[in-house]
Amino acid sequence: MTQVIKTLLIGTLLSSVLAACGAPAAGPGAGQPLQVIAGENFWGSIATQLGGTHVTVTSIVTNPNTDPHEYESSATDARAFATADYVILNGAGYDDWGQKLLSANPSSSRKLLTVADLLNKKAGDNPHFWYNPDWVAKVADRITADYKALDAADSAYFSQQRAAFQVALQPYHDAIAHIRAAYTGVAVGSTESIFVYMAQALGLNLNSPPEFMQAISEGSDPPAQTVAEFQNQLSHHLIKLLVYNTQTSTPITENLKQLAAQNGIPVVGISETVQPSAASFQDWQTRQLTSLQAALSRQ
Repeated sequence: MTQVIKTLLIGTLLSSVLAACGAPAAGPGAGQPLQVIAGENFWGSIATQLGGTHVTVTSIVTNPNTDPHEYESSATDARAFATADYVILNGAGYDDWGQKLLSANPSSSRKLLTVADLLNKKAGDNPHFWYNPDWVAKVADRITADYKALDAADSAYFSQQRAAFQVALQPYHDAIAHIRAAYTGVAVGSTESIFVYMAQALGLNLNSPPEFMQAISEGSDPPAQTVAEFQNQLSHHLIKLLVYNTQTSTPITENLKQLAAQNGIPVVGISETVQPSAASFQDWQTRQLTSLQAALSRQ
């Protein structure tokens, strides 16, 4: 028997013994980066920073001209979901297309994080969770824990990445603290519910009609009385700042922006997804907060 044949036989026998003993097969943690899919690039940016060189992250919704609520998935998306080790979805009705892709491509080894479930939120609740700084931290902690569960051998590395991400977030937290210290209680308006959580974090008094904001966020017509109420707030300077979503536009919201400008009320745009798409989550958020602070200082 040649040495080559002996080696092959020994390798085959060893594989059989390991399988019989329940030894784990080589997987994502065995020198290969985890394949991570994020429904949207705000969660994708965070997942990338937390995973470093030990993950490969693909964000599905990145186009600034795309409304994530209305995104239509493709065959390429389906293939990405089918081969993913880890999937991060926002949930609460925000990215139902992602859940459909998961259902169409079941996998017992794939791990799923639905942010809405983590936060005990459901469809019908305001789904813009990434605008709440406390929830961003909670999601980051869960992603790190999930990475460790999927790749236990690199647990220490993921802890280091989590600590580094906390440091990277400091300018973002500082910007929030500065606005809160200077402008707590200032009345502001928003055309959509996208700004609700951040307004709370900033201590601002967001007094736009909730039914109006929710309707615009869902792509429906707001009740006529809420439109009149909003217009009255602008005409009588009952709000000092108007925030709008740069990724959606309707005749009603454009009218409100024009009315604000006519009355000397600053108008500030914030986006649903990371802008520009190559920016980090914290740089995007800090830049928006800087614009908000500049606008508030003019009042």
